[in-house]
Amino acid sequence: MHLYRAGRAHPTGESEAEACFLKAIDVARKQQARSFELRAVMSLSRLWQQQGKQKEAHAMLAEIYNWFTEGFDTKDLQEAKALLEEFT
Repeated sequence: MHLYRAGRAHPTGESEAEACFLKAIDVARKQQARSFELRAVMSLSRLWQQQGKQKEAHAMLAEIYNWFTEGFDTKDLQEAKALLEEFT
């Protein structure tokens, strides 16, 4: 729900979107839902990239990407890898 809300808020309210993405990340961590956390982190990373916070975005995304040991052929992990490459 928070990820959905953030996606809708993103074009007009970056601070609201950021808060929703952070809440989605927190909820996903508490539920140990790594895939949902990855999606929320990617969304937040894209927002931060637009705000010029590439270092923070890269650090957060790299941390969760490195947790995965398999599934690198999935769409989410392929997108995460591509996004990480944009930051370097």
